[in-house]
Amino acid sequence: MTSTTATTLAAPAVRPVARTVRGRLPLRYVALETVRQLRNVKAMVFTFAIPVVMLLVFGAAYGSQLDQSTGLRYLTVTTLQMASYGAMMAALSQAFAIVNERSIGWNRQLRVTPLSGWGFMVSKVIAAMAFAALSIGITIAVSVVALHASLDPRHWVAAAFGIWCGVIPFALIAILIGQFAKPSFAQPLFMVVFMGLAILGGLWVPLSVMPSWMGSVAHLLPSFWLNRIGQMGAGATGSTGMVEPALVLTGWAVALAAVIAWRYRRDAVRQ
Repeated sequence: MTSTTATTLAAPAVRPVARTVRGRLPLRYVALETVRQLRNVKAMVFTFAIPVVMLLVFGAAYGSQLDQSTGLRYLTVTTLQMASYGAMMAALSQAFAIVNERSIGWNRQLRVTPLSGWGFMVSKVIAAMAFAALSIGITIAVSVVALHASLDPRHWVAAAFGIWCGVIPFALIAILIGQFAKPSFAQPLFMVVFMGLAILGGLWVPLSVMPSWMGSVAHLLPSFWLNRIGQMGAGATGSTGMVEPALVLTGWAVALAAVIAWRYRRDAVRQ
């Protein structure tokens, strides 16, 4: 039997296996990414510490007052702001890991495996959501235990769940930064994106005390709607409830996922 004949006979047996693997979510790779993310102790401490410190400072100072724009206590509003801020930071911090992976050629190695672009993207999103869940839980726990924040448990759960699901667009933004940025440019780009989303989205200071033009800009950013979905879950005043912010964040996620898939396919063709 010649080598050509052997290759021809073997090919039909290999192709279905490759298609089957590509059609499934790579659970082992997802688990690897999640564990690796959670082992980054320095990033975890930095991500968890900043929201908690800001919560303790601002929550203790203004906690007993009522926020007229939401109908919630300022302590609750601040808690949700810091939970959103920490979750966003946890998701966006993946950008550095992806940039490093590209710089050492790890992405090129992944493209010769059965891992699809969809599987790559989902693995990064799940890892980011696991990291974000810890940040949200710690921030709310500190608010309840240390500052005695009072809210119906159902509202805490709804707010935390809304923020957690709303992290998805930010995980996708991190993937985009990782796909486009060079190592020397990654940090300044990350800071511009991160600080812009945090400040203009109203995660540091309530928009009610900011200039009116910032409110118009905020409505265009996913960070505003991340904070908003948490507020609505906590029972803030509003006729649309969690539906409107959920739809806006879903739109952001779909648009970002389309760009990531396009970039991944383009890189695969070029290489």
